[in-house]
Amino acid sequence: MSNHANPMCNLYRGRFAPSPTGPLHFGSLVSALASYLDAKKQHGTWIIRIEDVDGTRCKPLFSQQITDTLLSYHLFPDEDIRIQSRHTNAYEQQLSVLKAQKAVFPCNCTRQSLAQYHGNHPLVCDSSIDQPHSWRLKTSLATYQYQDSIQGLLNFDGDLKNNCPVLKRKDGYFSYQLAVVVDDHLQNITHLVRGADLIDTTAQQLHLYHLLGWTPPSICHIPLITNDSGDKISKQNHAKPIKNNHLATLLRALHYLKIDITPSSIEDALLLAIEAWDPSKLNGIKHLSLEEQDQHFL
Repeated sequence: MSNHANPMCNLYRGRFAPSPTGPLHFGSLVSALASYLDAKKQHGTWIIRIEDVDGTRCKPLFSQQITDTLLSYHLFPDEDIRIQSRHTNAYEQQLSVLKAQKAVFPCNCTRQSLAQYHGNHPLVCDSSIDQPHSWRLKTSLATYQYQDSIQGLLNFDGDLKNNCPVLKRKDGYFSYQLAVVVDDHLQNITHLVRGADLIDTTAQQLHLYHLLGWTPPSICHIPLITNDSGDKISKQNHAKPIKNNHLATLLRALHYLKIDITPSSIEDALLLAIEAWDPSKLNGIKHLSLEEQDQHFL
């Protein structure tokens, strides 16, 4: 099975969708810039969405901090910011569609019972909706292929065979996998520019698009910024918050996108960066190690 991008490239709509589990860090700034520059280079619309569907980890304080930081770097969205937690009815509606297709099943399993599978859930279990339960997507023999404009041809041959991902948790919160597909569809997103760490989620998302009868956006994955151990610069790895309105930080982030310029202000930097943006310079690169002079971003 092969999925292709939405051909309506003249109606480019891109987005940056951070999860507010902490302030914006350097790696996320690089991702935000890549999505913004790609949209603006193609005279498209750029949107910010706060992906706070996980109410146990996401905090309104961090949502505000992230938004303030993005605005301080003149990364202004073209539409009102969408707050994911305000749209759970939309996710419930699409989960109902999947239930009607018998593409999902209830699950009473615990972390302990799945430990032998290293957190995966390889089979449809015999569970009851009369007990606390999650809803999981059934495994599939479908195979997907995708042409990533940065990473090249991606083949997802066995990604759907051995794991049934959670779409709605026992505590009632929806998963990223379902919410991101529904939101991108409802917001008419045509292009995704995101980090290479999300390649592993692509097959499940393409499968959900197929089940729901929707056309997926064009997707490309920029290199991850990693530390000396090869780990992604992330909140989980205790990445430090970046300064607001700091030209030097912006220029360092652009450097990792193969853009080296000498502007006098953040506003000038973005104008020059839009002109200089060329994703082909990143072709085939899945990660870039944080350079020695940038260790303070960790």
